[in-house]
Amino acid sequence: MISRRDFFKGAGAVAVSTAAVSRVGAASLPEAMVMDNAKTHVPPLPATGRPFNPVVTLNGWSLPWRMNNGVKEFHLVAEPVVREFAPGMKVNLWGYNGQSPGPTIEVVEGDRVRIFVTNKLPEHTSVHWHGQRLPNGMDGVTGLTQPGIPPGKTFVYEFVAKRPGTFMYHPHADEMTQMAMGMMGFWVTHPKDITRFAVDRDFVFLLSAYDIEPGSYTPKVNTMLDFNLWTFNSRVFPGIDSMPVRQGDRVRIRVGNLTMTNHPIHLHGHEFEVTGTDGGWTPPGSRWPEVTTDVAVGQMRAIEFIATDPGDWAFHCHKSHHTMNAMGHDVPTLIGVDHRGIAEKINKIVPDYMVMGDKGGSMGGMEMPIPENTLPMMTGDGPFGGVEMGGMFTVLKVRKDQKRGDYSDPGWYKHPAGTVAYEWTGQLPEPVRNNDAGRSLMPAANKPDVELQVRKPAGHGEH
Repeated sequence: MISRRDFFKGAGAVAVSTAAVSRVGAASLPEAMVMDNAKTHVPPLPATGRPFNPVVTLNGWSLPWRMNNGVKEFHLVAEPVVREFAPGMKVNLWGYNGQSPGPTIEVVEGDRVRIFVTNKLPEHTSVHWHGQRLPNGMDGVTGLTQPGIPPGKTFVYEFVAKRPGTFMYHPHADEMTQMAMGMMGFWVTHPKDITRFAVDRDFVFLLSAYDIEPGSYTPKVNTMLDFNLWTFNSRVFPGIDSMPVRQGDRVRIRVGNLTMTNHPIHLHGHEFEVTGTDGGWTPPGSRWPEVTTDVAVGQMRAIEFIATDPGDWAFHCHKSHHTMNAMGHDVPTLIGVDHRGIAEKINKIVPDYMVMGDKGGSMGGMEMPIPENTLPMMTGDGPFGGVEMGGMFTVLKVRKDQKRGDYSDPGWYKHPAGTVAYEWTGQLPEPVRNNDAGRSLMPAANKPDVELQVRKPAGHGEH
């Protein structure tokens, strides 16, 4: 994290909107903090304000604040940023304070919050505080509840965080462009009672999607459906950090969806309950066990579980093409096609040509050349070889000896003897197969097969 004490100095100084900030004083702007890397940063316990248990933003950070006469003040800077999706690929995005998504904002129920928003984009913007109860004029909808924040100006939002829960922030200005360029962030309002809804580990991240042509650096902002990079906090596997927990921990994972489709989020090895939405905490009597929960567009979900079983457990979107990185949508399926010798002939015309999907096979192991600043479709190595995943995929690492508050990656799980699937080398019984294609499910009642003859009518008279 780097400071911007000189943020407002120099020829490109940001002009503060006097009308917007006169009541709090333009000269008293809080420092704008910036993050310059994509690691997971565990925030410290709050030094000022009411106490709370901080969340851990996957591949992100929480925004520092200052207390000013009992008001918690933050400074967001909307600006162009460069985000590393995974080693080998950087993308030109728009975000906040040096990153996309922007930093997580953490407050406590009942806090009076003041957020300064400085616009360093080439167009006007706003910030909508998704799910919050607040004065209508602070809701952040350009043209409806406020004018847009012009380039080079700073506006102020001020309201009381009335209820605890899981929220987001994002623009309501030129949304097709600004959301597609990565403008979004997480917001958590903690309960006044620090023991209420307490957990041992509390992870947060946003789901986002981008359409970035292989070899390019900037998303296509007019794409509506055919995105090719599906991300947790604008990171794709294997660039997504793991979630290390201690065996026996009560774990909460909060997920917000700002893509254009739903995401069935699935956890291996454990069942969980949905304990919260952006509408509030779900009553305990209404919860039921799941291993997958669907997070629809614009929704937040908080899931909780006890990390009972040690191991490296996959956590991912269950739409299979969302666990892949950029690929073409028009690649034909060649399973069952005999093309022996074809690849060699095509290679003479198109060097490095490679047949894909001829046996349904693994694309993760293909080592074909790819354009600069592009990631393989499936990648990442595990202790037993290629994981063959990308996109919305990470690993929950449950360890008996993981210390409380330790979020460092413990490495790969060491399986006890006799607990890993292995090759069978003994004699195999003949498998039983059903070859009637389901006909036996609806047998004819002692009737012979009937041959049907179909005659096409000629003219309207025989309809």
